[in-house]
Parts: sequence; C-alpha cells; structure tokens
Amino acid sequence: MSSPWPPQHTARRSVPRAAAPREPVDHARIGRRVVRYRAKGMDAGAVARALELARFDARQDSRHEHLADDERGRAELAEWERIDQLLAAAAPGTVYDPEADDVVQAELAAEAAAAAAREAELREAARVAARADELQALRELGTLEQTEPREGDEAVRDELTQRAGSYVQKDVDAWLAHALAAHRGHYADPAARATAADLLPPHLLAHAALLTELAHLAPGAGVDQLAFAARLADADPEATGGLAAFLAHARSGQS
Repeated sequence: MSSPWPPQHTARRSVPRAAAPREPVDHARIGRRVVRYRAKGMDAGAVARALELARFDARQDSRHEHLADDERGRAELAEWERIDQLLAAAAPGTVYDPEADDVVQAELAAEAAAAAAREAELREAARVAARADELQALRELGTLEQTEPREGDEAVRDELTQRAGSYVQKDVDAWLAHALAAHRGHYADPAARATAADLLPPHLLAHAALLTELAHLAPGAGVDQLAFAARLADADPEATGGLAAFLAHARSGQS
C-alpha cells in the first residue's frame, strides 16, 4: 500500500538557532597593529631605538618560563624588525606610514575579503534556515507538493535532514524528485538540473530519472500511482538508475 500524499501532519519541532561562533583572539595580529600605531610618523632612528628596546624586552621575557611562549611579544619584535628594514631601504628622512606600507595594505585587504566572506556565509545560512522553516510549514499544511522549488533548495533539504537528526525526509525528497523530473520552478533551467546532480543524493536522482521515463510511458499518472518509484530508488538507487536508462534507451530507439 502506497504512503499517502501529502503526508500526515506532524507536530512542528522548534529548533534552536546556534549563535555565530566567536573568532579566536589573534594575539600576533594585535601585536603587529600596536607596533604600527606606535611607529607611525617615526623616522629610521626612532624605529631603530624602539627595535633595541623590543629586543631588550624579548631577552628579559626569555628568562621567565611563563613568557616563553608570548606570541604577541614575538610578533611585535618581528614587526619592529620589518619596519626597521623598510625604513633602512627608504630615502633619508622617510617616516613610517602604515597607509604607504604594502604589507599592511595587503593584510587589510585580505581581512576585509575574509570578513565579507564570513558575512556572506551568515546571510546564506540565514536564508537556508528561513526557507527550511517555510518548507516545514508547507509540509504541515499539506501543500508542499504544489510548491515551486527555488535555487538553493538542495541546501535546504540538507538543513531539514540535519534538523531531523539525519533522518531522511522522504516527503521532501519525493517533492524534489517530482520537481526535478517535471522541470518545475528552478529546475526548468538545464544548468540548475546539472548543479542539482552534484548536490542531491543518488537515491533522489535515481527517483527523478525513473519518474522522467514513467511520465513518457504513462502521461498524466498521479503522484500516488508513482509512489513505487521512490521505494525502488530507496531500496537500490543503482538498479533504479539502470532501469531509467534502459527505458530512455528503449524510448529513443522507438522514435
């Protein structure tokens, strides 16, 4: 007996949102920034004196076991040495300016790019979570089957599966397989279907492939009549894919 579509309503489970992880403190970066702030406007002589003081402090710290692994101290000393060499190679009278320091500007650009990437990841995670909430609500209303798939719903499927403790969401998989086979919504674009082939699990792709061929054999067949396709794909995705390929080959030979 085939399982009913839409599935029976289930109680919606509230899933807590995990807070964004905090970045670990980068003591070396802090040390470099402190040195650059202090060195701004210094000429070569002033930087050389600051370097000697930093070396003295490093020698003093080396005598204390609890300071032996001072990451910030090592970074500060290395930065004073770098700036000292930078000014030694510059024209006489040059003062240090972080805005004219290629190393500093490259670091700032890299940090800005990393921050933008993290922000984009957070926005995408929020979008996926919101779409997962929407699909969950549609499941409860019994209208998931009529919903058009959107770009990124493959990630939403993963989110719903994760929320369910890795339990495969058969109704969501069936919805995606039917949409993929019928080229509905986002899957009307061949490029989207090709992308989905790299993101969706084998059983779902085999299900969609078999549905595509069954649609040619029995046009207008209802979802309930084709429920066996999902069971075949779940039981043996490889064999189901082989059956779909056989039917496609047979159909092409008849045309």
